[in-house]
Amino acid sequence: MGRPVQYGGQAVIEGVMMRGPRESAIAVRLPKGEIEVTRLEINAWARKPIFKLPLLRGFVALVDSLIVGTRALTFSASRSMGGEEVGEESSETELGFWELALTIGLAFGLGLLLFVGLPTGMAHLLRGKISGVVWQNLLEGAIRLVVFFLYILVISRLKDIQRVFQYHGAEHKAIFTYEAGEELTVENARRFSRLHPRCGTSFLLIVVVVSILVFAFVGLHPLWWRLLSRMLLMPLVAGIAYEILKFSSRHLESPWFRWLIVPGLLLQKLTTREPDDAQLEVALAALKGVLDSGQELT
Repeated sequence: MGRPVQYGGQAVIEGVMMRGPRESAIAVRLPKGEIEVTRLEINAWARKPIFKLPLLRGFVALVDSLIVGTRALTFSASRSMGGEEVGEESSETELGFWELALTIGLAFGLGLLLFVGLPTGMAHLLRGKISGVVWQNLLEGAIRLVVFFLYILVISRLKDIQRVFQYHGAEHKAIFTYEAGEELTVENARRFSRLHPRCGTSFLLIVVVVSILVFAFVGLHPLWWRLLSRMLLMPLVAGIAYEILKFSSRHLESPWFRWLIVPGLLLQKLTTREPDDAQLEVALAALKGVLDSGQELT
């Protein structure tokens, strides 16, 4: 017998995507008010044994989440605006392979530019005032943290994003309800926290912190090598961050490890909002959809 699945999800446009190891379920509130639940098959490439190895599995999980999340966002955007219906179970989305690859590539490239290129370049420009490998890497890491927090703060003030963040909170409450073994009802879900220790927001924060430590062992000159080394080491950084997140989430009962999740939970106060009952209903519908697909054990 395998281990029980740790379900996770993502807020999408007017809905929530919940995923298991083989399928995801996307619940979307349609323009007329009803909830549509669609199950989409997840490509099996990320489940290959070699991709389950420690450290490697972290970067694989990040890439897989980008692929599944982009498909879910595109699909929900179409359905929430009354796009063409695709049925209860489907493996099709609005994006073809090359369109999906281009979308993910652009998102990944912009992320590298904002969180790698900008902090590294700014620290390099200040090398005349703050020199030395240790201080330069600390400065670069501090700039990266500031950019990350400012990015979260800015998008959290956008009206449309605030509604997505409400669905993000609903997703967490639904998962908490399931993990507590309670009936999946709006009344039960409402009682739980909107902050979850396995959230992707926490993962991204750990990535930023781990990058400071990993990049400290890499030389600073020339600038092109400094930039390239950061990009080449990102899979290792993601792998280490993933292991830290998994380890801390499995030892929440220990006061020695509980502190590891506190910064991520605090950051989630920006990336989640308290959902209303209608949004909780959508999140629970998505969770029930993925549970009905029979993925209880891995």
